[in-house]
Amino acid sequence: MLKEERFQVILNQLSQDQKVHLAGLSTILNVSEDTVRRDIKELADQGLLKSVRGGAVPHSPGPHNFKDRIEYGNDKKRIIANKALNFLKDGQVVIFDGGTSALLIAQSLPKDISLTVVTNSFPIASILEEHEKVEVLFAGGRLLKNSFVTTGNETIQYFRKFRADLCFLGICSIHPELGVTGPDYEESEVKRVMVESSRDIIALSTVEKLGTAEAYYVCPTNQLTTIITDQPDSMAAFEIYKSLGIKMV
Repeated sequence: MLKEERFQVILNQLSQDQKVHLAGLSTILNVSEDTVRRDIKELADQGLLKSVRGGAVPHSPGPHNFKDRIEYGNDKKRIIANKALNFLKDGQVVIFDGGTSALLIAQSLPKDISLTVVTNSFPIASILEEHEKVEVLFAGGRLLKNSFVTTGNETIQYFRKFRADLCFLGICSIHPELGVTGPDYEESEVKRVMVESSRDIIALSTVEKLGTAEAYYVCPTNQLTTIITDQPDSMAAFEIYKSLGIKMV
């Protein structure tokens, strides 16, 4: 079998099973595990999958740049945002990260709700500037231009001052074993502190991001309180996340 044919088999298996193992692929392809390992490395270098110990898992689908994400999958994100509103109560301190799902929540806040919002997102701060009953606390720092959020030590130290009731955490990738991960190191560091500074962590994730992984670690999956998705009942992995003590909505 040619290398390109092996590549296609690996990607097909990954699409079907959401993970592949060296031993299993070695049997399917009738080649050594070392050959499979080299194939996976090459596919990972091309950005087609995420190499992990003993095999591979998918990368998160969709664009990573904020300008590209703003219109991507909005119907699904609106479902998530509408569900998220049910977790909000007057008087709460809520951390909003810089994800586009969190942005839709900010746009949908009822006019009569009274909150304190802590965020590092310029678009979210701009939207909430006009909300009469929402106090906005903005974390300064270095602007990450492809995401319109602040990052760096100043941002991290700012979030460490809070013990928020909720954190709305936009998800790039989440995996039951590999945890919550992201494609940008500095943004993932900020997300980690957001998680540490909040009582309840509400993960905002379309179904397609579940079971995927990126390079930079945020937190273990079981640190999440709730995962809000666009269609939780259709997930084959529902019981896996439920077994970790996570509420699925």
